[in-house]
Amino acid sequence: MGVNMSKRLDLIQRYNASDRLNHWFVAITFILLALSGLALFHPAFFFLTGLLGGGPWTRILHPFIGIAMFAGFVGMMVRFWNDNQITENDRKWISQVGDVINNREENLPPVGRYNAGQKYLFWTMVACISLLLITGVLIWQPYFAPYVPIVAVRLAVLVHALAAFIIIAGIMVHIYAAIWVKGSVRAMTRGTVTDAWARQHHLAWYREIKNKGSHGHDHY
Repeated sequence: MGVNMSKRLDLIQRYNASDRLNHWFVAITFILLALSGLALFHPAFFFLTGLLGGGPWTRILHPFIGIAMFAGFVGMMVRFWNDNQITENDRKWISQVGDVINNREENLPPVGRYNAGQKYLFWTMVACISLLLITGVLIWQPYFAPYVPIVAVRLAVLVHALAAFIIIAGIMVHIYAAIWVKGSVRAMTRGTVTDAWARQHHLAWYREIKNKGSHGHDHY
């Protein structure tokens, strides 16, 4: 996955079209799963079944959408696995969370392609989506659940709900952070960020791609 730079408006390519398509596929299927899962979880949210054509269709489609999301997320894992390895700078970044919240980025260690918060969310998603797949299969009626001991089914339901709660909370924080850091949404809609944005929020990544550019690589 190459990183390109554009002289026009000093834009830097952060995500290519394939990256963005993968991201939005996972995002859309996740939203459908979250809403249909809430509808199946508690009667107060049953009205949400209307999104998938009613109760019976929601019960049928929810697990199949889950399989689709997992497949899409595997694609994201492959793309972004190396960029999300935790480093010593990430641990230092997390320990200075006060500076992060108060936008004192000059006090923080240089950030690579992703900051520590984004990386920990990535690994939380890896864990939770894997748990959701495994437990989802165990409780999937009528295909698998009848062959699973009832104690295991009950435990799987509990773990499924807990993993879903964690990932929904994490994604809400992710959305808030994307809106909070002005210019971030552009990266996943247009694929580019400004030179100033990269320099301010991801200095180590910025230096890396500028170094590549100075050697004649990855230009438009």
